Amino acid sequence: VQLVESGGGFMQPGGSLRLSCAASGFAFNRYAMSWYRRAPGKEREWVATIRVTSSRTNYADSVKGRFTISRDNAKSTVFLQMNSLGPEDTAVYYCNKAPWEGYSSWGQGTQVTVSS
Repeated sequence: VQLVESGGGFMQPGGSLRLSCAASGFAFNRYAMSWYRRAPGKEREWVATIRVTSSRTNYADSVKGRFTISRDNAKSTVFLQMNSLGPEDTAVYYCNKAPWEGYSSWGQGTQVTVSS
């Protein structure tokens, strides 16, 4: 199993970024997928989940209305569109299976830094 996150970077407050996560080694189209993040000095937290058919999505209250999760099952890729970024969004972002699916090995994540 391999999860490779990309798309992070440095952004000023109010900006946008789109993260990607390429998955391999398991039947991607059979699992709900999620994004998680770990801010400096904090525990990893759940950010968003998308079901297999993309028909249902859920978001943490802290990102609701600003972030959008999507997936491309043909490419085994999950995305996170992040808008209206603020300093509180600074973290390393990871993708993995949804919490109830059982985690695969974590990737290295992608760093998002929001600062003026």
